[in-house]
Amino acid sequence: MKLPLSYYSNQDVLFLAQDLLGKVLFTDIDGEITAGIIVETEAYFGVKDKASHAYGGRRTDRTETLYNHGGVSYVYLCYGIHHLFNVVTSVEDDPHAVLIRAVEPLIGTEIMELRRNMPVSKAAISSGPGSAAKALGIDRSFNKKDLNGNEIWIEDHGIQYTSDAIVTGPRIGVAYAQEDALLPWRFFVKGNKYVSKPNKI
Repeated sequence: MKLPLSYYSNQDVLFLAQDLLGKVLFTDIDGEITAGIIVETEAYFGVKDKASHAYGGRRTDRTETLYNHGGVSYVYLCYGIHHLFNVVTSVEDDPHAVLIRAVEPLIGTEIMELRRNMPVSKAAISSGPGSAAKALGIDRSFNKKDLNGNEIWIEDHGIQYTSDAIVTGPRIGVAYAQEDALLPWRFFVKGNKYVSKPNKI
């Protein structure tokens, strides 16, 4: 069952970043459906978060997507190489987002193997936000897509993790964010092999 729009309007991005663990992210590209279980996320707390693209109320062509009502995708290019997929959350003009850092392949694994040129048994196939997006076929064309639509969406399959099974730690690659780089806003499933940097807590 697709998550309803009301799910994404929750203004507590830290809650959603943890609650999205175990949810299943789907894409349908030209009839090819792939899906993965979300096993690693990072929360970005809008205008107050020095690691957020919207810090200080910054509004550019790129960041404008973040100011939408929750329930759309925010996809941007990192280092000119990797597409990173984020779930926009909260309400209009409150630019919160959750970065999907890793997924565990679930559906359409053969398609993922072709996209990533490696077997699904290799954790690197969908470990890390660039790899997860590539495995699912997500590129810039997916920016600002409705997460209730038929191209990209998230379902609840009843997979839940206890608080003991969720590890929290600082986000990765945000050293520029000064003290906000140390906030424990990265969440991942303990022991899951597809987590991008399981030892970096």
